[in-house]
Amino acid sequence: MASPFKTLSVTTLLLLAVIIITMLLPECHADEPFEKTSSIHHVVRRVGRRIVSPKLRHGRPPFKPGPWNQAHATFYEGGSGTFGGACGYEDVEKMGYGLNTAALSSALFNSGQKCGACFEIKCINSPEWCKPGQPSLIVTATDHCPPNYNLPSDNGGWCNAPRVHFDLAKPAYLQIADYKGGIVPVQYRRVPCQKQGGIRFTITGNPYFNLVQVSNVGGAGDVISVQVKGDDKLRWATLKRNWGQKWQTDAMLVGEGLTFRVRTSDGKTSTSWHVVPKNWQFGQSFESPKNFKGLPI
Repeated sequence: MASPFKTLSVTTLLLLAVIIITMLLPECHADEPFEKTSSIHHVVRRVGRRIVSPKLRHGRPPFKPGPWNQAHATFYEGGSGTFGGACGYEDVEKMGYGLNTAALSSALFNSGQKCGACFEIKCINSPEWCKPGQPSLIVTATDHCPPNYNLPSDNGGWCNAPRVHFDLAKPAYLQIADYKGGIVPVQYRRVPCQKQGGIRFTITGNPYFNLVQVSNVGGAGDVISVQVKGDDKLRWATLKRNWGQKWQTDAMLVGEGLTFRVRTSDGKTSTSWHVVPKNWQFGQSFESPKNFKGLPI
Protein backbone atom coordinates (compact mmCIF):
# COMPACT_ATOMS: atom_id res chain seq x y z
CA MET A 1 0.00 0.00 0.00
CA ALA A 2 1.39 3.43 -1.02
CA SER A 3 2.32 5.88 1.71
CA PRO A 4 -0.06 8.90 1.99
CA PHE A 5 3.02 11.13 2.12
CA LYS A 6 4.26 9.77 -1.22
CA THR A 7 0.77 10.20 -2.74
CA LEU A 8 0.63 13.79 -1.51
CA SER A 9 4.09 14.46 -2.88
CA VAL A 10 3.21 13.16 -6.39
CA THR A 11 -0.04 15.15 -6.46
CA THR A 12 1.75 18.29 -5.45
CA LEU A 13 4.37 17.80 -8.17
CA LEU A 14 1.68 17.27 -10.78
CA LEU A 15 -0.11 20.46 -9.74
CA LEU A 16 3.12 22.41 -9.91
CA ALA A 17 3.85 21.02 -13.39
CA VAL A 18 0.38 22.06 -14.62
CA ILE A 19 0.85 25.58 -13.25
CA ILE A 20 4.28 25.95 -14.91
CA ILE A 21 3.04 24.64 -18.28
CA THR A 22 0.01 26.98 -18.14
CA MET A 23 2.29 29.95 -17.57
CA LEU A 24 4.57 29.05 -20.47
CA LEU A 25 1.97 28.17 -23.08
CA PRO A 26 0.32 30.96 -25.15
CA GLU A 27 -3.31 31.86 -24.71
CA CYS A 28 -5.69 32.82 -27.51
CA HIS A 29 -8.71 35.05 -27.27
CA ALA A 30 -10.95 36.49 -29.95
CA ASP A 31 -10.45 40.17 -30.59
CA GLU A 32 -12.90 42.51 -32.25
CA PRO A 33 -13.32 41.56 -35.94
CA PHE A 34 -12.14 43.97 -38.62
CA GLU A 35 -15.29 43.33 -40.67
CA LYS A 36 -18.48 41.37 -40.23
CA THR A 37 -17.13 38.73 -42.55
CA SER A 38 -13.89 38.03 -40.75
CA SER A 39 -12.29 37.76 -37.32
CA ILE A 40 -8.78 37.49 -35.91
CA HIS A 41 -7.13 35.87 -32.94
CA HIS A 42 -4.77 37.92 -30.82
CA VAL A 43 -2.00 35.78 -29.34
CA VAL A 44 -0.79 36.76 -25.87
CA ARG A 45 2.36 35.20 -24.43
CA ARG A 46 3.28 35.33 -20.75
CA VAL A 47 6.97 35.78 -19.93
CA GLY A 48 7.40 35.86 -16.20
CA ARG A 49 5.19 38.68 -14.95
CA ARG A 50 5.18 40.48 -18.30
CA ILE A 51 2.60 39.96 -21.04
CA VAL A 52 4.08 40.20 -24.54
CA SER A 53 1.50 41.09 -27.17
CA PRO A 54 2.25 41.37 -30.91
CA LYS A 55 1.02 44.46 -32.73
CA LEU A 56 -2.39 44.04 -34.29
CA ARG A 57 -2.67 44.31 -38.09
CA HIS A 58 -5.01 47.16 -38.88
CA GLY A 59 -7.16 47.44 -42.01
CA ARG A 60 -6.30 49.80 -44.85
CA PRO A 61 -6.89 53.48 -44.03
CA PRO A 62 -9.86 55.30 -45.61
CA PHE A 63 -9.29 56.73 -49.08
CA LYS A 64 -8.07 60.31 -48.76
CA PRO A 65 -7.63 63.24 -51.18
CA GLY A 66 -4.57 63.23 -53.44
CA PRO A 67 -2.26 66.06 -54.52
CA TRP A 68 -3.38 68.93 -56.73
CA ASN A 69 -2.42 68.85 -60.43
CA GLN A 70 -2.91 71.07 -63.48
CA ALA A 71 -5.20 70.40 -66.45
CA HIS A 72 -7.88 72.03 -68.62
CA ALA A 73 -11.63 71.62 -68.82
CA THR A 74 -14.28 72.02 -71.50
CA PHE A 75 -17.96 71.00 -71.53
CA TYR A 76 -20.26 68.93 -73.67
CA GLU A 77 -24.02 68.81 -74.16
CA GLY A 78 -26.14 65.83 -73.24
CA GLY A 79 -28.38 64.45 -70.54
CA SER A 80 -28.60 61.86 -67.79
CA GLY A 81 -28.93 59.11 -70.41
CA THR A 82 -25.78 60.06 -72.33
CA PHE A 83 -23.28 61.36 -69.76
CA GLY A 84 -22.36 57.81 -68.66
CA GLY A 85 -21.74 56.31 -72.08
CA ALA A 86 -18.22 54.87 -72.05
CA CYS A 87 -18.54 53.59 -68.47
CA GLY A 88 -21.83 51.81 -69.05
CA TYR A 89 -23.95 53.99 -66.75
CA GLU A 90 -27.26 54.08 -68.61
CA ASP A 91 -28.74 56.93 -66.52
CA VAL A 92 -26.36 58.84 -64.27
CA GLU A 93 -29.13 60.51 -62.28
CA LYS A 94 -31.07 57.32 -61.54
CA MET A 95 -27.83 55.57 -60.65
CA GLY A 96 -26.90 58.16 -58.02
CA TYR A 97 -24.21 60.15 -59.84
CA GLY A 98 -26.29 63.21 -60.68
CA LEU A 99 -25.12 65.56 -63.43
CA ASN A 100 -21.79 66.42 -61.80
CA THR A 101 -19.96 64.09 -64.15
CA ALA A 102 -16.94 64.20 -66.42
CA ALA A 103 -15.56 62.54 -69.53
CA LEU A 104 -11.84 61.92 -69.07
CA SER A 105 -9.10 62.07 -71.67
CA SER A 106 -7.36 58.77 -72.36
CA ALA A 107 -4.45 59.71 -70.07
CA LEU A 108 -6.88 59.61 -67.12
CA PHE A 109 -9.56 57.23 -68.41
CA ASN A 110 -7.10 54.33 -68.67
CA SER A 111 -9.33 52.09 -70.81
CA GLY A 112 -12.24 52.45 -68.41
CA GLN A 113 -10.37 51.63 -65.23
CA LYS A 114 -11.07 55.10 -63.79
CA CYS A 115 -14.84 54.84 -64.26
CA GLY A 116 -16.45 55.77 -60.94
CA ALA A 117 -13.46 57.72 -59.58
CA CYS A 118 -14.15 61.16 -58.11
CA PHE A 119 -12.26 64.40 -58.68
CA GLU A 120 -12.33 67.87 -57.17
CA ILE A 121 -11.90 70.59 -59.81
CA LYS A 122 -11.28 74.33 -59.54
CA CYS A 123 -11.18 76.89 -62.35
CA ILE A 124 -7.96 78.93 -62.03
CA ASN A 125 -5.89 81.66 -63.71
CA SER A 126 -8.76 82.90 -65.86
CA PRO A 127 -10.47 85.84 -64.09
CA GLU A 128 -12.56 86.56 -67.18
CA TRP A 129 -14.18 83.11 -67.28
CA CYS A 130 -13.80 81.52 -63.82
CA LYS A 131 -16.69 82.01 -61.42
CA PRO A 132 -15.88 84.48 -58.58
CA GLY A 133 -14.29 82.93 -55.51
CA GLN A 134 -12.96 79.89 -57.39
CA PRO A 135 -15.65 77.47 -56.19
CA SER A 136 -14.65 73.81 -56.33
CA LEU A 137 -16.68 71.07 -57.93
CA ILE A 138 -16.78 67.32 -57.19
CA VAL A 139 -17.37 65.20 -60.29
CA THR A 140 -17.52 61.47 -60.96
CA ALA A 141 -15.77 59.98 -63.99
CA THR A 142 -18.56 58.46 -66.09
CA ASP A 143 -17.41 58.87 -69.70
CA HIS A 144 -14.43 59.01 -72.07
CA CYS A 145 -13.31 62.04 -74.06
CA PRO A 146 -11.78 60.47 -77.20
CA PRO A 147 -8.78 62.01 -78.97
CA ASN A 148 -9.17 63.90 -82.23
CA TYR A 149 -5.80 63.74 -83.96
CA ASN A 150 -7.14 65.70 -86.93
CA LEU A 151 -6.80 68.76 -84.71
CA PRO A 152 -3.74 70.00 -82.80
CA SER A 153 -3.69 69.31 -79.08
CA ASP A 154 -3.72 73.02 -78.25
CA ASN A 155 -6.49 73.94 -80.67
CA GLY A 156 -9.44 71.57 -80.61
CA GLY A 157 -7.73 68.24 -79.92
CA TRP A 158 -8.05 68.84 -76.21
CA CYS A 159 -8.26 65.15 -75.33
CA ASN A 160 -5.33 64.02 -77.46
CA ALA A 161 -2.70 61.97 -75.64
CA PRO A 162 -0.84 62.70 -73.47
CA ARG A 163 -3.01 65.64 -72.37
CA VAL A 164 -4.88 65.39 -69.07
CA HIS A 165 -8.28 66.88 -69.77
CA PHE A 166 -11.80 67.00 -68.30
CA ASP A 167 -14.76 67.34 -70.65
CA LEU A 168 -17.43 68.20 -68.10
CA ALA A 169 -21.16 67.72 -68.38
CA LYS A 170 -22.44 71.23 -69.15
CA PRO A 171 -24.41 71.59 -65.87
CA ALA A 172 -21.20 70.80 -63.96
CA TYR A 173 -19.00 73.14 -66.02
CA LEU A 174 -21.35 76.08 -65.43
CA GLN A 175 -20.79 75.80 -61.68
CA ILE A 176 -17.14 76.84 -62.03
CA ALA A 177 -16.88 78.81 -65.30
CA ASP A 178 -18.80 80.85 -67.85
CA TYR A 179 -19.82 78.82 -70.89
CA LYS A 180 -18.37 81.53 -73.19
CA GLY A 181 -14.92 80.62 -71.94
CA GLY A 182 -15.09 77.32 -73.80
CA ILE A 183 -11.87 75.93 -72.33
CA VAL A 184 -10.44 76.97 -68.97
CA PRO A 185 -7.35 76.01 -66.92
CA VAL A 186 -8.17 73.98 -63.82
CA GLN A 187 -6.62 72.39 -60.78
CA TYR A 188 -7.77 68.87 -59.96
CA ARG A 189 -7.18 66.10 -57.44
CA ARG A 190 -8.58 62.65 -56.65
CA VAL A 191 -10.99 62.69 -53.73
CA PRO A 192 -13.10 60.07 -51.93
CA CYS A 193 -16.50 59.37 -53.45
CA GLN A 194 -19.32 60.04 -51.00
CA LYS A 195 -22.32 57.94 -52.06
CA GLN A 196 -25.80 57.46 -50.65
CA GLY A 197 -26.72 53.84 -49.99
CA GLY A 198 -24.76 50.73 -50.84
CA ILE A 199 -22.92 49.28 -53.84
CA ARG A 200 -25.35 48.30 -56.61
CA PHE A 201 -25.23 45.28 -58.90
CA THR A 202 -27.25 45.02 -62.11
CA ILE A 203 -27.22 41.70 -64.00
CA THR A 204 -27.99 41.51 -67.72
CA GLY A 205 -27.27 38.97 -70.46
CA ASN A 206 -28.43 35.38 -70.68
CA PRO A 207 -27.77 32.09 -68.84
CA TYR A 208 -24.53 31.57 -70.79
CA PHE A 209 -23.21 35.14 -70.73
CA ASN A 210 -23.69 37.31 -67.66
CA LEU A 211 -22.87 41.01 -67.62
CA VAL A 212 -22.73 42.60 -64.16
CA GLN A 213 -22.72 46.36 -63.79
CA VAL A 214 -21.20 47.68 -60.56
CA SER A 215 -22.25 51.20 -59.59
CA ASN A 216 -22.67 53.69 -56.74
CA VAL A 217 -19.27 52.76 -55.31
CA GLY A 218 -17.92 54.96 -52.51
CA GLY A 219 -14.35 55.49 -51.30
CA ALA A 220 -11.89 55.22 -54.19
CA GLY A 221 -14.87 54.64 -56.49
CA ASP A 222 -13.03 52.84 -59.30
CA VAL A 223 -13.46 49.06 -59.20
CA ILE A 224 -10.52 46.90 -60.30
CA SER A 225 -11.78 43.42 -59.41
CA VAL A 226 -15.14 41.64 -59.05
CA GLN A 227 -15.83 38.11 -57.83
CA VAL A 228 -19.09 36.20 -57.47
CA LYS A 229 -20.10 33.19 -55.39
CA GLY A 230 -23.34 31.21 -55.40
CA ASP A 231 -25.22 29.97 -52.37
CA ASP A 232 -25.38 26.44 -53.79
CA LYS A 233 -22.98 25.04 -56.41
CA LEU A 234 -21.03 28.05 -57.67
CA ARG A 235 -17.68 28.60 -55.96
CA TRP A 236 -15.85 31.92 -56.08
CA ALA A 237 -15.41 32.98 -59.73
CA THR A 238 -13.52 36.04 -60.97
CA LEU A 239 -15.25 38.25 -63.52
CA LYS A 240 -13.44 40.00 -66.40
CA ARG A 241 -13.88 43.64 -67.31
CA ASN A 242 -15.96 43.85 -70.48
CA TRP A 243 -15.97 47.64 -70.73
CA GLY A 244 -16.24 50.53 -68.29
CA GLN A 245 -17.75 49.15 -65.10
CA LYS A 246 -19.44 46.18 -66.77
CA TRP A 247 -17.99 42.82 -65.79
CA GLN A 248 -18.60 39.51 -67.53
CA THR A 249 -18.63 35.83 -66.64
CA ASP A 250 -19.86 32.67 -68.32
CA ALA A 251 -20.36 30.96 -64.96
CA MET A 252 -23.85 29.57 -64.39
CA LEU A 253 -25.48 32.17 -62.13
CA VAL A 254 -29.14 31.38 -62.86
CA GLY A 255 -30.92 29.72 -59.95
CA GLU A 256 -28.31 30.73 -57.39
CA GLY A 257 -28.45 33.32 -54.65
CA LEU A 258 -25.36 35.44 -55.21
CA THR A 259 -22.62 37.10 -53.17
CA PHE A 260 -20.31 39.69 -54.79
CA ARG A 261 -16.85 40.75 -53.68
CA VAL A 262 -15.55 44.09 -55.00
CA ARG A 263 -12.02 45.51 -54.81
CA THR A 264 -11.22 49.18 -55.53
CA SER A 265 -7.97 50.74 -56.73
CA ASP A 266 -6.77 51.47 -53.19
CA GLY A 267 -6.79 47.75 -52.42
CA LYS A 268 -9.86 47.77 -50.17
CA THR A 269 -12.38 44.95 -50.48
CA SER A 270 -16.08 44.76 -49.69
CA THR A 271 -18.12 41.54 -49.72
CA SER A 272 -21.88 41.85 -50.22
CA TRP A 273 -23.09 38.57 -48.77
CA HIS A 274 -26.29 37.09 -50.28
CA VAL A 275 -27.14 40.45 -51.90
CA VAL A 276 -28.95 38.74 -54.81
CA PRO A 277 -31.80 36.31 -53.99
CA LYS A 278 -32.15 32.93 -55.66
CA ASN A 279 -35.15 34.01 -57.78
CA TRP A 280 -33.43 37.00 -59.45
CA GLN A 281 -34.16 37.92 -63.07
CA PHE A 282 -32.00 39.49 -65.78
CA GLY A 283 -32.30 43.27 -65.81
CA GLN A 284 -32.81 43.59 -62.05
CA SER A 285 -30.63 45.69 -59.75
CA PHE A 286 -29.71 44.85 -56.18
CA GLU A 287 -28.23 47.14 -53.54
CA SER A 288 -25.80 46.01 -50.87
CA PRO A 289 -26.15 47.25 -47.30
CA LYS A 290 -22.42 48.04 -47.45
CA ASN A 291 -20.24 50.59 -49.21
CA PHE A 292 -16.71 51.98 -49.05
CA LYS A 293 -16.04 55.13 -47.06
CA GLY A 294 -13.53 57.91 -47.49
CA LEU A 295 -12.16 60.76 -45.41
CA PRO A 296 -14.34 63.91 -45.56
CA ILE A 297 -13.02 66.58 -47.90
